[in-house]
Amino acid sequence: MISFACDYSEGAIPEIMEYFNTTNLVNTPGYGEDEYCSKAAFFIKNKLKTDNVDVHFLVGGTQANLISISHVLRPHQGVIALSSGHISIHESGAIEATGHKVLETGFSKDGKLTIEMIEKAKENLLPPHTVEPKMVYISNPTEMGTLYTKKELIDISNLCKQNDYYLYIDGARLAMALTSEKNDILLEDYPKYADIFYIGGTKCGALFGEALVIVNANLKKDIKYAFKQKGALLAKGRLLGLQFERLFQTDLYEKYGVHANEMAKELKEGFIKNGISLGYDSYTNQQFPILSDELVKRLEKKYIFEFWGKVDEQHSIIRFVTSWATKKENIDEFLNDLKNLIENK
Repeated sequence: MISFACDYSEGAIPEIMEYFNTTNLVNTPGYGEDEYCSKAAFFIKNKLKTDNVDVHFLVGGTQANLISISHVLRPHQGVIALSSGHISIHESGAIEATGHKVLETGFSKDGKLTIEMIEKAKENLLPPHTVEPKMVYISNPTEMGTLYTKKELIDISNLCKQNDYYLYIDGARLAMALTSEKNDILLEDYPKYADIFYIGGTKCGALFGEALVIVNANLKKDIKYAFKQKGALLAKGRLLGLQFERLFQTDLYEKYGVHANEMAKELKEGFIKNGISLGYDSYTNQQFPILSDELVKRLEKKYIFEFWGKVDEQHSIIRFVTSWATKKENIDEFLNDLKNLIENK
């Protein structure tokens, strides 16, 4: 079987696995106090072109989201997010389990949160009886593989400042956002507009791990207490640090993001060439063709992908995901099979 199910099906990029081996017997302090975490933070700050941020390392995206949100918000406050946002639908109520409500805004056709949606979230505010909106959550890329423009990011950031909201950005697939042909937001822009965000590793070539970047000085204090209390302070923190050191010492993070996007672009062009419509106009590593249910059943015999939603009684949106490990020959093989199945249906 050839899988297009997700971007973390394989282990890690070869450069990271090699680094694990060469550093295996080095003795270091625990809990992120090691030289690898320090170097990784240094290289990330260099890429961000600022030293006025704190960089910490966590194991996974849900962990980063629930710790960041629960650390920032007071007990009566909630976070504004799209109903399709990752914290809304893919984290098993993790945010609510910390005592904070996800203030869902509904859906948008391109998966992006708009200014109008954010403003509407406070319309029914009735202090002290309703949850107070205090944070805005977005991800870039979105769950639909689409991208925020720099103008959209600035507009959301400005609105947050006007309303005294914190802006939190989920960067689980940030490598693919940064290297998309449609992207106009630089990595160094993120600390200019967000209060807190994370740089994804798990879906971007690391074995596991995310780099949490805290920009707002008011949010930096006592964050490690939050890590420890919620079981997120990894004793062997070096395993996180050395991965991000390897990714950010050079341009490996961007290199593998480019590869994932290039493979997805070939898939996208192949779908279009075969007369298949797309559910979303994604320029990152997630593609969403609209396929007949009959064709899906035939493709499932050889390929793994994810059902995304029904379009009508006979058609569905299917998600295909490419990664750092996707092979061009697998893309070519899939597109050839797709063409033959369509021609011989």
